[in-house]
Formats: sequence, C-alpha cells, structure tokens
Amino acid sequence: MKLQQLRYICEVAKHELNVSTTAQSLFTSQPGISKQIRLLEDELGIEIFARNGKHLVSITPAGEAVLHVASEILHKVATIKQISQEFANETKGVLSIATTHTQARYVLPPTINEFMRDYPDVSLQMQQGTPSQIAEMAASGDVDFAIATEGLEHFSNLLLMPCYQWNRAIIVPEDHPLTQIDRPLSLSELAEYSIVTYVFGFTGRSRLDEAFEQKGLTPKVVFTAADADVIKTYVRLGLGVGIVADMAHDPRTDRDLVAISAGHLFKPSVTSIAFRRGTFLRGYMYRFVNLFAPHLSQKVISAFMESQGRGEAKKIFESIEIPTL
Repeated sequence: MKLQQLRYICEVAKHELNVSTTAQSLFTSQPGISKQIRLLEDELGIEIFARNGKHLVSITPAGEAVLHVASEILHKVATIKQISQEFANETKGVLSIATTHTQARYVLPPTINEFMRDYPDVSLQMQQGTPSQIAEMAASGDVDFAIATEGLEHFSNLLLMPCYQWNRAIIVPEDHPLTQIDRPLSLSELAEYSIVTYVFGFTGRSRLDEAFEQKGLTPKVVFTAADADVIKTYVRLGLGVGIVADMAHDPRTDRDLVAISAGHLFKPSVTSIAFRRGTFLRGYMYRFVNLFAPHLSQKVISAFMESQGRGEAKKIFESIEIPTL
C-alpha cells in the first residue's frame, strides 16, 4: 500500500469519480491512476468503487470506510510536513483561507495587509464560497482556516474559536421615508417594506428570520443574494430596503445610501475561525489568528486545542470578552 494510491482514491472521490479530470488535476495519466486503484483494491481484497464497464459509478460501503481512513492518513502526512517546515524555515510557507465575500471584502483586508508585512515569504491563498462550502473545505483539509458566521458548527472535526460579534444595518436611499424617523425603528415598521437581504445560511440570515418570527411577522423578502455589494446595488434600484451586516456599509463608497442601526432589532451574530482537529499550527498561523482576533493569543489557542470536547472548549471563552466589530 502506497500513499500515492491513497491520494488517488481520495482525489477520484473528490472529483465525483471522474478519473480523467482527476488525472488532469494531478498532472498524471488516467491509465496510471486506474492501475494504482486496481492494485490497491486487489491488495485489500475489496472494491472501493463500483463499476459499469470501465467507468466508476459509485463508492461502495467498504470504499466509504477506506476513504475516511485514507483522508485521515493524508491529513497526518500533511501535518508531518508542516512540522518539518516550521523547524526548517518558520517564516516561509503557505496559508490557505476559505471565507465569505463579506469577510473578504470588509473585514479581512487590514489583517491581511499587516500579516503580509510581517510574513512576506508566506503565500496567502484565499477561497470564497457559501458557509457550507467553506466548512467542507476546512473539514476535508483543503484549507487551513475557515472564517464564517454560519455553517461551521455542523462539522464535528472542526475546532471553532469566536472572533468577534456584529449586528445589522438597514440601508436605504437618502430620500427614503425611513430616514425621516427620528426614533429607533420597529420590526413592524420594517415589515411594511419589501426587503433585500442575504440568502438563507449566509451572514447571520437565520438571526433575521428568527427576530421576525418571534414577533409574529412575515418579512416581504423580494430579493436575496450572497454578496452585500449585490444587495446594495438592488437597494439603489429601488427594489426594497436592504438588511446587511453593519460592516458592509462603507461611508466613503456608499455615500448615496443611509445606514440605519438595527442592533436593537436583532440578536448579534458571532463570526468564528475554524480549523480541522489535529492540525499543526505553524507560528505564522498563530499570528494570523491573533491579528484577526487579538483576544485569541497563542496561549488561549493552545489551551483550546488541548481541551476535551466542545463543553470544555466553551469554558475557555467564558471569561474572555468577545469584541464587537
């Protein structure tokens, strides 16, 4: 049994059983991958993939179990490489992050700017996606860190650390009737207007739905998007009142839009950073986390990683005040 064979079966599964696409991504030949998979199956005495002629059509139950263990082995091999790189050159390496548009566009730039000044020899790779895609990338080891508000808690092999809490802003054009109200806006007043906001599962959308439901109100959501900039575009077109993360309103670039605080209407949401359990964090990884969330020192992170279960991990943060963005 070879590591190469384990890598091949994991990559084939990741590429939806398309051996040709897998070969292209690995810069090798399709017959070579097929041969190595067959050799592994012969050695194990089981079929990892069910076939129809020469085509792979599904993963067998035995194959599912093998793939799970193979993925863990490859992750541990990657961890060994990380350890060796840390001692060989602690300021050089790769840091991969998966996050949402809101984090990448409005929150992360100052952190990344300072990080790159401190670690010019670290290659920073960022991928954007939905919260579920982001969590999946971190859980499978495709990225080092996942940063999101929702979706991360569904993966048991991810360790989550709270970074900051935030709330929402209502954005409207300058001449909108809501700008004339000189007292805190109520949910019932907001419910009278068409609403443009995030797709469910994005950027704390569940908190918004929960607030309306508790008041027995049904919001008239006429348009949803994953991108705050898209939401603002359609608010400008008069499609409805926008509800976005408050950090997504930039007074410099959004001077034609008025932001009305909605912190009294909705419960705050917490953005977390997650990484796969058992990951070896290099020195520059600790530094990145600390730049993004100053309360997460290396001491706190280390204690968190050594905790047993989410209950014990939660206690670590009970005495730490989570900052508000």
